[in-house]
Amino acid sequence: MSYELRVIKQKPGVRNKNSEVTRSGIFALFIIIFFFASCPLPLAPAAYAERIKDIAHFEGVRDNQLIGNGVVVGLDGTGDKGQAAVQGIINMLKRTGLTISLEDLKSKNIAAVIVTATLPPFAKPGTRVDTLVSTIGDAKSIQGGTLLLTPLKGPDGKVYALAQGPLSIGGFAAEGEGSKAQKNHLAAGKIPEGATIEREPPFVLGNGGSVRLFLHRADFTTAHMIAGQINDALHGSYAVPADSSSVRLSIPDEYQDSLVGLITKIESLDVRVDMTAKIVINERTGTVVVGENVTISPVAIAHGSLSIEIRETPEVSQPLPFAPKGAETVTLPRTEISVKEQKGSLVQISGVTLGEVIKALNALGVTPRDLISILQALKAAGALKAELEII
Repeated sequence: MSYELRVIKQKPGVRNKNSEVTRSGIFALFIIIFFFASCPLPLAPAAYAERIKDIAHFEGVRDNQLIGNGVVVGLDGTGDKGQAAVQGIINMLKRTGLTISLEDLKSKNIAAVIVTATLPPFAKPGTRVDTLVSTIGDAKSIQGGTLLLTPLKGPDGKVYALAQGPLSIGGFAAEGEGSKAQKNHLAAGKIPEGATIEREPPFVLGNGGSVRLFLHRADFTTAHMIAGQINDALHGSYAVPADSSSVRLSIPDEYQDSLVGLITKIESLDVRVDMTAKIVINERTGTVVVGENVTISPVAIAHGSLSIEIRETPEVSQPLPFAPKGAETVTLPRTEISVKEQKGSLVQISGVTLGEVIKALNALGVTPRDLISILQALKAAGALKAELEII
């Protein structure tokens, strides 16, 4: 679209309609230019980013493990055959004032167990958490049992929770003389909200005037980006990457009495995560996961399979009638060998993006397990520009 500005001379006192139209067109042109100048241009698509709270956590905000020894009662003859669980019951009864000898208490309805639980950060007394109960003896099943009151201790030897309640196995077992049916593992169970927190773990958020941020996956580039994003949000140089897995943050003066507000603001910041080029392989299941930054240098691959089959069909040779004396029956070996080899032609593959890599590998028409062998060969040849992790 083009605009032409014309100047038309006219006599004084005579109005020219063309001049009015020209002036109105110029005015409209300026309005259009001002409109497009004031409107923001469409931005390029933003790079993929994640919140800081999804890729890192602050120092001290962590779970703690609890453990304790307990006894499960109420089993239907599927408990321990030994005396470990019985001794635990006797010790518990002694604390209640009841004395029973080991010979007087013989039962297969009890089982000695290990009880574990996870103490969440900032847990307060009265909070309930799930517990996991596992047998330590020769009990066949703890289905239908009830865990007696069990103190759960931390690594410092102090009791932080008490566990008790009926077990939930999530399976069953049925057995007859000739067959048996079972679902899930019956030697371990769970008690939903089976433990009550009795002691609050000691915790200090921050160390003096600073706090550290720990990355879930160590990476120098990501740590540098996190520090830069925090400094931009706080309008100052407060965050410094200490190493590839931590960022040290000095608490600004305005947040000295509002550390929770500072953490909330930082956790909501978006940071572009720099991922390493990696391929993860699970040889047991034949699963191959290719990362986004994986590339393959130009290379030619010939992949085929060789099948060799050896079949033994021995034959028995008997002596003919009226054979001379001393003739014997012998076994003659007969071996058949067949070799089958699929044709493998050279296929050139290369790629600078994930889509190109997948397209090139699919062109080979191989199974996932064959693909694992090809990827390992590419890594050995130096053509695969990625880290190969086998799990």
